[in-house]
Amino acid sequence: MIPSQRSKILPFRAMDVVAKANQAIGDGRDVIMMCIGQPSSPAPSTALMAARRALEHGKIGYTDAAGISALRKRIAQYYLERYGTDIDPRRVFVTTGSSAGFTLSFLAAFDPGDRIVIPSPGYPAYRNILKSLSLEPVEIETLEQDRWTVSADQLDELHSKERVHGILIANPNNPNGTMMAPEAFRALVDRAANLSIKFISDEIYHGLTWGQAEVTALEVNDDSFIINSFSKYFCMTGWRIGWMIVPEDMIDTVDRLQQNIFICAPEVSQIAALAAFDGIDEMNVVKQGYEKNRDLVIKRLNQLGLTRIHPIDGAFYAYANTSGIAEDSLILSNRILQEADVAVTPGLDFDPVSGNKWMRFSFAGDNSRLSDGFDRLDEWMARQNA
Repeated sequence: MIPSQRSKILPFRAMDVVAKANQAIGDGRDVIMMCIGQPSSPAPSTALMAARRALEHGKIGYTDAAGISALRKRIAQYYLERYGTDIDPRRVFVTTGSSAGFTLSFLAAFDPGDRIVIPSPGYPAYRNILKSLSLEPVEIETLEQDRWTVSADQLDELHSKERVHGILIANPNNPNGTMMAPEAFRALVDRAANLSIKFISDEIYHGLTWGQAEVTALEVNDDSFIINSFSKYFCMTGWRIGWMIVPEDMIDTVDRLQQNIFICAPEVSQIAALAAFDGIDEMNVVKQGYEKNRDLVIKRLNQLGLTRIHPIDGAFYAYANTSGIAEDSLILSNRILQEADVAVTPGLDFDPVSGNKWMRFSFAGDNSRLSDGFDRLDEWMARQNA
């Protein structure tokens, strides 16, 4: 059997690291996970209680393709509360995690061969999903002098050379947590609209920012696609539940795609997600823990000599240059896992060109385990220098 050309995408190396780490754990080793954005805290207690009640009722089934009406209305209300943006709940679609939202938006908005701009470094699934759908990812290499962000002028220049059909921006970004300044983000969304370039805004790390103001693309251009999820801020990764907000003239299109590709998001997860909004106070306590972790990571990376770190404005990642330790971060991450029992993610996932010089450290976990992980890295580095 010969695989299709569009299936020939790169692996998501972070998940490869997870698989190797889990195998080591299965073999009885104590591995500290600093590789993926997996909150160590549970979902809000309100969500857990709602799910238990639903399961005790015994009947879990299909919902409307777009999701439970009450949840769609609550998400719309959330945008009014948080951003002052009034959203028609009909534009809200509940999805099987943010990944389904990306797939639906790409299928709804673009035709095969269309060019979609993404940042580098950036989340690797953007590139891989686009390729699997016969779309062309166009990566803009972000630079230190631009604070590792994409500018409106960069988009303009790229579009002037060859037409761009879409742009996808995460703000805060993954793998670095770096944010665009509010005025720069607004300028980028506005420039895309002026150039008739469809804008997709990945806002999955909203709620987890450290001092920078969050801006939803809807504040600038109501025709933006918004992708978000309950995975990060609400600590519900395994529930596979997210949402998207689509332009009004895309409602029927996305509804047809959802009906046929995903049918609907899991009902029990939708019930839990609705109740999660009543647990925001709990989640803000969790956020305080991430901020403590962030301070620890910056301090310990500097002590290791890893001083070139992208600005950590949000999310729970540090993206550090490791070229002073090893030339290849993929080899380095494998060695650290095998020899120090610490799982970290090589930068090649996020940047196929220069990622071999970088590594992502997730600080989504427990503070004491994070501290233990850096103790192990200290000891491992000392052995290399002995």
